Amino acid sequence: MTIIPAIDIIHGKCVRLTKGDYAQQKVYNENPVEVAKQFADAGLQRVHLVDLDGAKTGKIVNIAVLEAIASATKLVIDFGGGIKNINDVGNVFNAGAAMATIGSLAVKKPEIVEEWIMEFGADKFLIGADVLEGKIKISGWLEDAGIDIFTFIGKMIGLGAHNIFCTDISKDGVMEGPSIDLYKQIMEQHPELNFIASGGVSTLQDVIDLKMIGCSGAIIGKAIYEGNITLQQLLSIN
Repeated sequence: MTIIPAIDIIHGKCVRLTKGDYAQQKVYNENPVEVAKQFADAGLQRVHLVDLDGAKTGKIVNIAVLEAIASATKLVIDFGGGIKNINDVGNVFNAGAAMATIGSLAVKKPEIVEEWIMEFGADKFLIGADVLEGKIKISGWLEDAGIDIFTFIGKMIGLGAHNIFCTDISKDGVMEGPSIDLYKQIMEQHPELNFIASGGVSTLQDVIDLKMIGCSGAIIGKAIYEGNITLQQLLSIN
């Protein structure tokens, strides 16, 4: 299982939200590049970089942070937040991202995602499924999309996507453990998926549990920043 630390960006700073609430944000580092270097120096290979300003405004805001991290490290970066057209996708790849993370747009305009997959290849995209009580939420978790998680994932697979991560918003940032049962259901229905868990990881045992049920990756944020799990512990599982 691949360990994927998360770096969430607001105003160029590394932050974490609680349950996706922009009013509940905590700044962990003024310089996200320093954080990325710590991950790389520890031996981790991936990072999940989220432009929260971009997710909220609908246009990429913090691409300079992506460029800086790509220049300073050899981390494999997936970048999301505010990607709306094929020019944005190209800009993100040119700035150093290995993958573009697509969330709200995949819900609103799935045909565009299909076009991008045909243009760049499925391996270049990570589809984000943000869920609350079984329903997909979009636009920085602020809007109900009116579609359930299983229908959405089935649709994305039908379009050619195979890299999908799911965040249970009710678990995100509250350090109460991940949604093991939900993730097991998703993987049982779609064993062909490259499925990545996100949200709720608070202990090393949580990470072990995600590996045991077959997740191919785990995105981890607050547990790292709060010191609940060390990078060395994560590397023992990676």
